[in-house]
Amino acid sequence: MKKKWGTVLLSTLVVSGMSLTACSTNKGDEPKSTADAAANGVSADGFPIVKEPIKLKMFTRIAPTNGPFKDMPVFQEYEKKSNIQVEFLEAPTDGFNEKKNLLFASNELPDALYRSGLTPLEAIRYGSAGQLIPLEKLIETYAPNLKKLMDTYPEIRSAITTPEGHIYAIPGIVTVGSARTDKKWMNQAWLKKLNLKEPETTDDLYEVLKAFRDKDPNGNGKQDEIPMTARNGLSIVPIMGGSFGLDFQLGYNINLENDKVNIWMGNDRNKELLMYLNKLYSEKLLDQELFSQKEAQYLAKQGTGSTGFFFDQTNNPMLDTKVNDQYIGIAPLKGPHGDRLQLAAPVPRDFGAFAITSVNKHPEATIRWIDYFFGDEGSTLLRFGRQGENYELRDGIPYYTDAFLATGNQSKITPYAGGGAPHLISEKVASYINPPQVQEAQKKLDPYMPKIRYAAPMFDEQTAQKINVLRNDIDKYYEEQSTKFIAGALSFDKWDEFQSTLKKMKIDELQKLYQDAYDNLKKQK
Repeated sequence: MKKKWGTVLLSTLVVSGMSLTACSTNKGDEPKSTADAAANGVSADGFPIVKEPIKLKMFTRIAPTNGPFKDMPVFQEYEKKSNIQVEFLEAPTDGFNEKKNLLFASNELPDALYRSGLTPLEAIRYGSAGQLIPLEKLIETYAPNLKKLMDTYPEIRSAITTPEGHIYAIPGIVTVGSARTDKKWMNQAWLKKLNLKEPETTDDLYEVLKAFRDKDPNGNGKQDEIPMTARNGLSIVPIMGGSFGLDFQLGYNINLENDKVNIWMGNDRNKELLMYLNKLYSEKLLDQELFSQKEAQYLAKQGTGSTGFFFDQTNNPMLDTKVNDQYIGIAPLKGPHGDRLQLAAPVPRDFGAFAITSVNKHPEATIRWIDYFFGDEGSTLLRFGRQGENYELRDGIPYYTDAFLATGNQSKITPYAGGGAPHLISEKVASYINPPQVQEAQKKLDPYMPKIRYAAPMFDEQTAQKINVLRNDIDKYYEEQSTKFIAGALSFDKWDEFQSTLKKMKIDELQKLYQDAYDNLKKQK
């Protein structure tokens, strides 16, 4: 059974107590000129990257499923190609953040950080202190793959550029749509048995779910079907929010309307969504374990065939089970006002996946080294290893060979297993996470994908602290009250009070801070 290699979310670091006085570099160090780079034997294109071999030290996180990086074919082959030998300083996921903090606190820096999970605040803090170098000029000259992606998807640049206009860290980049969405998996066997059509609207869905609940579609004579379930708690809000006109721009509960930021938590559309979910929950059409189940329970339900409608990025939990063909993807449901937006993660993912430090004597060669993995060839090598040994091409798309799959060693040969690796995930390298059943499901979502989905912007440290204070109270209150609204523990007669409390918690001030950040992003284009 295929394993789902989800992104590992690295927790926010607590670094405020650490001193940066040990820094010996100057603020905003600029990389050397192109002429200097040429004189040092660094080519602007082609391979090898450098005429004379060089060595770089990179600090990296190693996931439990990984093997040693030095044994991975991608780095063995790339050393021959690039003339650059990389010594990886590996730290396990547990304790990685603490070790990373110590590097900066002691100023004992490697040449670069790989799969480093830098937070935006860390990138700004260490970049402003001169421990990380700005990359924007290096990218222009020595990173054609990255530059092309940033020109094609402007949301990448806006997600990684500081308010002062610097780029201190590079993310992972996901252009394949199926890796950015949760599919809407509908039990087609039940639809067929009950002579029902795929639902097109939220009203249609309500009727289908009632039939699933009442008409024994699994045929066992028991009312044990789960008409609809979701991962847990308020994950159901973004899943269904698009049908009610609710978007998730700038990494938050935000609609962008004519360049105006609108935090929608207190507006009427959100009220309509919560009322709809409350109706499903109160009539036992929505899983009664929604607010209590663990991830493993949710995944197990996907593989049993006893669920009518659920959401997941892949079909992994259904594979190798009798229900593999029981489900199909459906299109987003049209809501009461005609909205049909599909939630999709931003193209830039895994912020802070790669950065270059100020002790690095070869920044041009280093940016060229990482740029390779943002092109098709480098990304294929990273994810699939050696052609013939680890993978084969079918119609130009790499697939692991059956013999190699049988070894179960996929996660040993690639740093992408475990998440957070700096590279491109495109349709050309995503066969393992984008099989035909998932592709078919994604086709129904594609027409409703957002034209652009801005990731969370980078705030300066002072603004970030203000936002953290505001969101700490507002988000907690919103989550608690929304859960109560859906579960029926709080009457919608209290909606005005809910709105009033959000105002008292200064939601307007929070909206103004996001508006300022968005205006700044627009100026940078």
